[in-house]
Amino acid sequence: MKQMIARLCYALIIPTLLFSCKKDSISENAANTRPDLDIIETSPPVQVAVSEKISDNCFGFYRALPARYDSTSKKYPLLIFLHGSGEMGNGTTDLPLVLRNSVPKLINNKKFPPSFNVGGKNYSFIVFSPQVKSWTTNNDVYAMIKYATSHYRIDTTRIYVTGLSLGGGATWDFTAKYPEIPAAIVPICGSSTCTDANAKAIAGKNVAVWAFHNEDDNLAPVKNTKDYISMINKYNPSPKAIMTIWPTGKHDAWTKASDPAYKENNMNMYEWMLQYHK
Repeated sequence: MKQMIARLCYALIIPTLLFSCKKDSISENAANTRPDLDIIETSPPVQVAVSEKISDNCFGFYRALPARYDSTSKKYPLLIFLHGSGEMGNGTTDLPLVLRNSVPKLINNKKFPPSFNVGGKNYSFIVFSPQVKSWTTNNDVYAMIKYATSHYRIDTTRIYVTGLSLGGGATWDFTAKYPEIPAAIVPICGSSTCTDANAKAIAGKNVAVWAFHNEDDNLAPVKNTKDYISMINKYNPSPKAIMTIWPTGKHDAWTKASDPAYKENNMNMYEWMLQYHK
């Protein structure tokens, strides 16, 4: 009798164990599928003003998240936008100045695409646009990136930096200081003067570069951009640095450059950046 009971218990326990293992396996596979990774954004990114100290020179920024950020667990590419000298401010009451131009203006006006398809994959940016009180420093940009990556789900292999005028120069300078961070940069009418050391640093880490400028720029010489491109390419980076120089437009090269409708080789600047990762 005892043997019969033992055999019955054994017969009941083994299927239960097998069923439990199979269930765990199914749950694990479902977790690995991660359906949220396939979510394609269709609504504009949500941009908000944040007054918070990032560095001794930056006390506020605009943060734009994909509309469905809170519904996913995936990581997103990060785009840092650096404004020009006319948009400097205290990070609080002056913060709306940052919305005057380029990327934050496009987002504010609901004209920034919610998603970009590159290489058959869909990407949506997290965008940070810091405001500085005075000339943008490498530390300001680094601190903004550190804040973003520590507070939000950032794909750290896809960090990109763009900026105009003062911000364009800061884009060059930051990349020369921290070439291991950005996968690609888009400096627009940058005010930075190229040095051989800067060019060598950028080329040495194969940072993808697409720079914009107007030939008749009356505030930041077009020579700045031309020198950077030629000096970087002297070190044979992969990919080669490229530039777009328009004949007219004075200092405003950013309106056209950052317009999602402006494309070269069927790519706007955002799609072009997303080709590259660390």
